[in-house]
Amino acid sequence: MSGNPTAATPQGRPRGPHRSAGTGRRPETGAPRGHGVLITGLLLLGAAAAPALVVRADVAHPPFQGLDDRWLIWMGGPHEGLYQAAATALDLFGGPVGALLPLSLLILLLVRRRWVSAGFLLAASLGGNMLVIQGLKHLVDRPRPADPLVRVDHGSFPSGHAATAALLVVVLGALLVPAARRRAWWIGGAFFTLAMMWSRTWLHAHWLSDTVAGAAAGAGVGLLAWWLFGPALARERARDRRGAAAGAGTA
Repeated sequence: MSGNPTAATPQGRPRGPHRSAGTGRRPETGAPRGHGVLITGLLLLGAAAAPALVVRADVAHPPFQGLDDRWLIWMGGPHEGLYQAAATALDLFGGPVGALLPLSLLILLLVRRRWVSAGFLLAASLGGNMLVIQGLKHLVDRPRPADPLVRVDHGSFPSGHAATAALLVVVLGALLVPAARRRAWWIGGAFFTLAMMWSRTWLHAHWLSDTVAGAAAGAGVGLLAWWLFGPALARERARDRRGAAAGAGTA
């Protein structure tokens, strides 16, 4: 009896080599699949860059200034109470206090010798905040709303707080959240980013369009960095799993 694994089918065509039973699914690596992440990141960056050029042409009266004015009137002010406390807390989180979270994560990654993850975190943070957000701020230099309720720097467009929130959601989702649980993470992250956008307009620190562009820019930079680092991140995770399995076997 022949042991040829390519036995013929009843129709006479050769059959492929026998495969052991299994799910047939590729193992979960957590890496972004295909070009969807790349395309989404580019579209989001475009959604921030296009209005930047529009605002730069007329920083005092861009085409959507009427909507920004109506939204700011609807926000009202000055404010007190629970909403004011929530908006102030989000303002602090988006500033120096919030920088402690990615910095702590960076130190942890370096201690655990996860060099690729640390590089991804640095590239996304520096690329998003220093290059894209500050670059757009200097390019546009839009005046902020009158009488902001918190301390602000130059340039209203885009919102750095909204960008930081969206960028942090993407980076933490890529590094810390298992692939099977990312849908819930994205939903929660979207609500967190929307809350940050609300707080910036509630505090009269930004126009509504500033926050929309900021969130788009932050998420876009995070997705592009994830697409670039995705294969290397997957290899690093696989190496860590092999090391953990080998350690458990030795024990």
